[in-house]
Amino acid sequence: MDLILQYASLLLTGILTGTASGLFGVGGGFLMTPVQYWLYTLGGMDSTLATRLAFGTSLAVIIPTMISGAFAHHSRGAVNWQAAIPMGCAAVFGGFAGGTAAAHLPGIVLRSFFALLIILIAVRMIWHLQSCTVSEPRGSTGVFIIIGFFIGIVSGLAGIGGGVLLVPVLVIFLGYPIHSAVGTSSACLIFSSTGAVAAYVINGLNIPGLPPYSFGYVNLVTFVLLAVTTIPLARFGVHCAHCCSGRNLQIVFAGVLIVIGGMMLVIG
Repeated sequence: MDLILQYASLLLTGILTGTASGLFGVGGGFLMTPVQYWLYTLGGMDSTLATRLAFGTSLAVIIPTMISGAFAHHSRGAVNWQAAIPMGCAAVFGGFAGGTAAAHLPGIVLRSFFALLIILIAVRMIWHLQSCTVSEPRGSTGVFIIIGFFIGIVSGLAGIGGGVLLVPVLVIFLGYPIHSAVGTSSACLIFSSTGAVAAYVINGLNIPGLPPYSFGYVNLVTFVLLAVTTIPLARFGVHCAHCCSGRNLQIVFAGVLIVIGGMMLVIG
């Protein structure tokens, strides 16, 4: 593929990812991962190596993107830091564990896990669809730590920030209004992605076949091309989220997950 077309594809992906990150409180790995995998395999890269590189680079981009989105949500009072901090701290360790496991699993296993996970979540989200009226969120510090660790593991295994799972958990099981769930998820993902990225970097050092300017399973060229658009667009996504009703936000969230999950199963 022509280099200009590759870069254009990544920039467009960054625009969509940044908007989705702010809008849904997710890292955007469900968009960045398939596109990167497609580009890497078109270039002749082994599918398992391409999967790991796509996962690691996506997680690296998620960190600055979520910082941008989380503080935009915070300015609107939509972040519960008492939940986000313990979840995030536990997610660092879960993310490192998940990322380490992913670095030793075949690519087809990782892609199938990724796709089936988000389809299942989407179905669950629709099944429990509810209008998100303002309510007092539930949950204790212990519950937040358990959830955070689990989210971190999923983040590392699936190459996503974990928001595609965390937002439904907060809405369905802890009674969070969707906007508060999105904001709190954004803050938590800063931590979970950090732990997972560390695992991908460490386990990818000195691996043959990686493209130039790769730091473990993180490609710095791709990182820059994605992050330059995801960071500013995350704030735009936050603005869109707070202009949308809770019910509509949940429906769109679930629909996007089903489409992307199906795409990954086809690609795999």
